[in-house]
Amino acid sequence: MTDFGTRGSNGPSESIRAVIFDTDGVVTRTATVHEAAWKALFDEYLRRRADHTGEPFVPFDDEDYSLYVDGRARYDGVDAFLASRGIALPRGDPGDPPGRETVCGLGNQKNEHFLAELRDHGVEPFESTLVLVRSLRRLGIATAVVSASENCAAVLEAVGASETFDARVDGIDAAALGLAGKPDPALFLEAARRLSVQPIHAAVVEDALAGVEAGRRGGFGLVVGVDRTGRAEALIARGADVVVDDLAVLHIDAQGRWTVGADQRVEG
Repeated sequence: MTDFGTRGSNGPSESIRAVIFDTDGVVTRTATVHEAAWKALFDEYLRRRADHTGEPFVPFDDEDYSLYVDGRARYDGVDAFLASRGIALPRGDPGDPPGRETVCGLGNQKNEHFLAELRDHGVEPFESTLVLVRSLRRLGIATAVVSASENCAAVLEAVGASETFDARVDGIDAAALGLAGKPDPALFLEAARRLSVQPIHAAVVEDALAGVEAGRRGGFGLVVGVDRTGRAEALIARGADVVVDDLAVLHIDAQGRWTVGADQRVEG
């Protein structure tokens, strides 16, 4: 077993009093559902645009998802991806009908694709994450779940995890409170506030590059990157203190010491 400490400490992470988990890709297996929805949206839009302008059709791919939309609020993701292709659309209004050629219209269309994917294919939790959360709560360590999605509550309910966490901050909260999306740390900072803990005494667990960067920028005591897609180096570059393949390798004892199984890959 290998101990690892919080940022700025010289020893194990005894100071961690709360852990804040991203939802998609960390708690639930919805990252692939989101990616499928984004691809359906952008491939449809880009093909229509190519037919109209004569530009070549270049489909949305895994790298686009990782760099521009993963972990971001829906409209921010639309804006970031379109900018990467040199496309500028008016922002529009959140009430725009799905498919209208505005940032909000496309974002609303993405939501329809996501709900259809969720309905058709369902969603599963990462059981190892839920095991860790239950262990933390038995030790008196507070937990929160964060998501840029407005569908977070429905996703957690679908996997029976609605009552698993002490607090939740999602896209609905972000809109109501005017919280900036990742890589801004606002969502994580609000979760820490709701848990009554200072960021330096909280850990962030993320699989998205934008989310890891948000944890670093927010001054959190520990940022754990979860690498399920072979991008450990990128997670470290964005600010992860440690990267693991799955949260099953993490252990915490009654003194708050975090360790990683000796037979597992740890980077950072």
